[in-house]
Order: sequence, then structure tokens, then C-alpha cells
Amino acid sequence: MQRDFTVSGRIINLHQQEIFEGTVHVSNGRISEIVREATSATHYILPGFVDAHVHVESSMLVPSEFARLAVPHGTVATVSDPHEIGNVLGVKGVEYMIENGKKVPFKFYFGAPSCVPATPFETAGAEITAADIEELFKRDEIKYLAEMMNWPGVLHRDPVVMAKIALAQKYGKAVDGHAPGLRGEQARLYASAGITTDHECFTAEEALDKLAVGMKILIREGSAAKNFEALIPLLAEHSDNIMFCSDDKHPDNLVEGHINLLVKRALAKGHDLFHVLKAASINPVQHYKLEVGLLRQNDPADFILVDNLDDFNIEATYINGELVAEKGNTNIKYSPSEEVNNFNTEPKTAAQFAIPAADATRIRVIEAFDGQLITHESWATPKVDAGSIVSDVEQDVLKITVVNRYQNAEPAVAFIKNVGLKRGAIASSVGHDSHNIIAVGIDDESITRAVNLIIGAKGGVSAVDGELEQLLPLPVAGIMSAVDGYKVAEAYSAIDKMSKNMGSQLASPFMTLSFMALLVIPSLKLSDKGLFNGDVFQFVPVTDK
Repeated sequence: MQRDFTVSGRIINLHQQEIFEGTVHVSNGRISEIVREATSATHYILPGFVDAHVHVESSMLVPSEFARLAVPHGTVATVSDPHEIGNVLGVKGVEYMIENGKKVPFKFYFGAPSCVPATPFETAGAEITAADIEELFKRDEIKYLAEMMNWPGVLHRDPVVMAKIALAQKYGKAVDGHAPGLRGEQARLYASAGITTDHECFTAEEALDKLAVGMKILIREGSAAKNFEALIPLLAEHSDNIMFCSDDKHPDNLVEGHINLLVKRALAKGHDLFHVLKAASINPVQHYKLEVGLLRQNDPADFILVDNLDDFNIEATYINGELVAEKGNTNIKYSPSEEVNNFNTEPKTAAQFAIPAADATRIRVIEAFDGQLITHESWATPKVDAGSIVSDVEQDVLKITVVNRYQNAEPAVAFIKNVGLKRGAIASSVGHDSHNIIAVGIDDESITRAVNLIIGAKGGVSAVDGELEQLLPLPVAGIMSAVDGYKVAEAYSAIDKMSKNMGSQLASPFMTLSFMALLVIPSLKLSDKGLFNGDVFQFVPVTDK
């Protein structure tokens, strides 16, 4: 561990918005002095990057492995919402994330999940109450109230929702928002409850409405939701109130890059260097009051070296003075992690996924969109075989199911468009936010096999194509693996490739699949209890006469 050293180069001072030659002196993990002096070093020294909103669990990696994959890209800290594992294991799950994160020299800052379960219209594995949230706020690692997805509850000033927000204010914690589509008076009312951020804006117009009422906007570019192109023009005029985040990042994408990719893209579009780096580092550090260094005297020595301001290749990453990555390689060593879980359902049969045709003349269909979490409601003519409604591969209207993983129950079954499979089925127990099993396939037998592979492993992602089967086990809460993160990324890449070979044209089929049960994002989704319309917040029938 290198704790006392010097690094020379071109120093990027974000506070004074200047670049000068000099030397950074590090002593005992902190910056003891920054000296202006001529140097032959040509690389640039700047603060490390912070992901302003991420669910670490969506990387399918435990925190210690997430850190190993993130640091080569210049990431030194994350603002992490642990509500995925919270929905499975409650406070015990949040504590698992905190303790696992302490295994490595990386700065994880967690939120207290505000909506566990996310809605009463699905089965989750646990509940996190206001009393639980208050206990979490007493921990130094908990920096904020995590995304308030119950936006109807905020607008109507639901007493339970407001009690949680009041606790955050009592303890001086920021309150994260989650308000897709809210504009005008609704946005004002949402923000006036004490909500400070939003990462769910799909258009610049929506983001401008929220900026106008005092909210900070997180520009999200993850494995499923991609809003960078729509929102990055806002950076020029609103750099003090913009942050970068991934929200959800699958392991293969994390190997490729992280916040550094957003920085490079923004610079390539001609945005001011200091505006871009504020969004990538200073703004989240200051908003969430993080103990992350910003390249000042007496700050923790959290900084990165890049080769030049065009290619922006990360040469080295330091956290608390420790060289955690260099030349694209992680220096954080792998260490085994405990496996905790909550998975209690038995294998299913093909008959349980059948939908009787009866006298149905049309069926509701979830219309998915590549790179978006939102869906539309559409209608299709049912394809009937032997008295049952089946997948219509020619029309790309496929059967989708959500299976309760916490207890034995009949699966909920509906239909989805734009997944694109031509053969077999894919399934996953990463199904936001309750993480029941979600599967799509062209026939009941393939769906059954894909679902049962996951049940047998007590969590994972699977694909079935004729005799060929692939499974990536996720035994930590049914949503993460504790093995080497690079091996998980390799295994995920293989199963992702298989799903595309089966016909899917989606950029990230499993990530898109995982959001088809997220009821708080409009319009039509499927929970383990049935088909749900998120615009009116109620169940709707699959078939219509």
C-alpha cells in the first residue's frame, strides 16, 4: 500500500477552473500539499469519478467485486441504492452490502431504501419500515433516503411516505427522487415535499421542468435505460445541477467502462471540460456530503491520472493514497464473500403457464423499447393452439411470466412485444424490484425449463434453446454472484450472446427483461400477481372479448 508519495503532471483544479503544472504530495493517504512547478510529466491529474446513482446488485456482483471492475475506469466512489437486496432480505440485505463493501479500498455510500416493497401489488421478500430507516440513518455509511418511487404517495402526501422524508430531513440526509414523466405542477408538488434529485427524465423538457423547481438532474446511461443523448444538452446551462449515473450496469458493460464513458462522450460533443468533470465528481460529492477527495490540500488522496484530454484514457486510480488500478488493470485482489439468500419456491410445470383461449378476441401486450424502462400498452389478436393462447413468433408477441420466488404460487402470465426471440426462452431472478423470476419464451416447455433452472440454483439467469441450456448462478440473494467479477462478466457475455442468437435484437435482453416487472415505471408491466397498468396503478386483464 503506497501511502506517502508524489505525483507530478498537469493538475486540473475544478474549484478554480484552471489547469497548471505541479506536484501532488500524498502523506498517510491524504494530500499534504499541491505545489505549482514545472514538470516533464504530460498526463493530467484530476479528482476520481463518482457514480451518482447505482444499484450495485444490478451488476450481478457483490460490492467488493463491483469495486474491482470499476476502479480501472477511474471510479472511486458510488452513491448506491441497495433496495434490490432490500426487497429480498430487508435491513439484513442492506447491512450485507455495507459490510461487504468494507472488504475493499473503495468508497461505497449507501442510501436507506424508501420503498421496500416498491408497491403492494407484488410479492417481495421483506419490508423496510420507517423505524428501520431511522436506525439506518444512524449509520455513517447511509448518506441519503434512496429513490422515492412512490410518486403518487408523494403527490397525495401519504402519511407513511412523508414520515420517511421527514426522517431524512431530521438527520440531514438528501432525498432522492424517482418520478418518470412528472412535469409542470406535478413536478413542483413532488419537489416541494423535499425531493432533491431525479434520474428518470426521458426528455430535456421534462428535466427542465424539474430543474425549474429546484431538483438536480442525474443523466443516466446504463445497460438498459439510456438517456444521455436526450439530456446532455442541459449540461451547458445547468452544470451546477447535473450529475452522471449508470443506475443499472451489467457486468460485461462494467468491464468495458463506467462514468468515464460519459465523460468522454460529453467532451466529444464539445462540452466544457470543467462542466463535464463537475457532473462526474464535484456535484455528487457535495450534494451527498461524501468523504471523497476533490484534489485539495488535506483531502483524501482520491484522484486519477489520464493520458490526455482527447482520448481520456485512465492511467491510474488512487483511493486514500492507494494505487487501486493502473493501465486498465485492477489492483484490488479477489476475496471470497458470504452467500445469503431468500428463495423458497418449487419447480413448475408447463401446464401452469397455459392461458385458456375461452372466447378472447384480443390480448393486451406489453410493448417494450430498447434502451428504455418505460413500456406501452398495445393489443394483438391471440394465436390459439389446442384451446390455449400461445406465443406468436411471426408477430413477435411472446409469452411472458413472473413466478413468485418466495413461496409456491401460480405464475402470472401475459404477453410482450419486441423481445424478438425466435426459439426457446430466457429467464432471470433479477426482476426489479421484488426479484421474482421473470421469463419470456416461444413455448411453455422452454419457459418451464428456463424457470426451473433458476429455481434449482436459487437464483440466476438462464437460456434454453432446444437441447442447449446455459445458466449463470446468482446465489447471493438470488441476484448476485460472489465469484471473480471478471469471470461473471465472461459468463454473462456468453449467455447474452446466446439470447441474441435465439433472435433477440435488444442491446441487453436480460436487462430489459428485468424491468418488465417494475410496476412504478409506466405503462404496462407484469407482477407475480398479474398484469398491471402503471398509469392508473391497478391490475388489468390480459384478454378481452
